[in-house]
Amino acid sequence: MTTHTVSVAVVPTVVAHRWRRLVLALTARSLRSPSLGVALLRVAWRFRKRGWYRIPPFLPLPPREYVRWRMYTAYGDYDAVAPAEDVERYARWAVRPQ
Repeated sequence: MTTHTVSVAVVPTVVAHRWRRLVLALTARSLRSPSLGVALLRVAWRFRKRGWYRIPPFLPLPPREYVRWRMYTAYGDYDAVAPAEDVERYARWAVRPQ
């Protein structure tokens, strides 16, 4: 039986690559469906970190710890990246008319 070890430096790079792929997939879907793009922007704004405008890179991103916790509760893995279908479904659900 062989065991494989993964360098700690490799894991964040792989995870970052998977997040980039998710963003590209959602961007492509948003170009085909502008209403989805609006829903994604509204959801992203809700998840932004407080005081994001004071911390470089000055982007309204969610706190990393919060995203990791959400991925763990949803997928059982802190380093999971949600499928584009799940993000789209959530965004449409979150901004639906009440």
